[in-house]
Amino acid sequence: MYIKEACVENLNEAIKAEQLGADRIELCENLNEGGTTPSFELIRQVKANLHIPIRVMIRPRAGDFCYSENEIEIMLSQIEYCKNLKLEAVVFGILNADKTLNIASITKLAQAASPLKVVIHKAIDETPNMIRACQQLIQTRKISTILTSGGKDSAEEGLSVLKTLIDLSADKIEIMPAGKITHSNIEKLHNNLKAKAYHGRRIVEE
Repeated sequence: MYIKEACVENLNEAIKAEQLGADRIELCENLNEGGTTPSFELIRQVKANLHIPIRVMIRPRAGDFCYSENEIEIMLSQIEYCKNLKLEAVVFGILNADKTLNIASITKLAQAASPLKVVIHKAIDETPNMIRACQQLIQTRKISTILTSGGKDSAEEGLSVLKTLIDLSADKIEIMPAGKITHSNIEKLHNNLKAKAYHGRRIVEE
């Protein structure tokens, strides 16, 4: 079996996802812009109404994944709020100007998030060498999961890279496939990948 993580952006979607059989949710806002940190009030409402684990996107704005010191401070305060609510995990990604992972900032935020789990999101799909990026995250020993479509627009297109990443990571870090994964194609993908969890906007059937 595998975990179905539903990506949602409001309370109604969160409640509906749980009712339809999602095992976990990732909560964010502004999905049309790739997702940003949800409001504290929305996080609180979702926490009060759901019985499944909640992961929250930490992304202070749309656009690139290169953040200023002030933006990093905002992310730290958002992480602190999630810690106080005892959520399962926070989800973020930080890049340097050359699109490599900003390991120093990632490590700083991951340390601040402890004991919550830390997920690195699809920012990793923009890195020039995903294998190297995965190895760097493993070396931090602070990241539980990498959310990725294998550097492509969809998990189906990124299948070969996802397979490589899953083999490389073994039990050191979890690779969670994402990218146009739905209730219609998840079984086919799982037959190929055998991942522990999958992420999608329409991962549970209405």
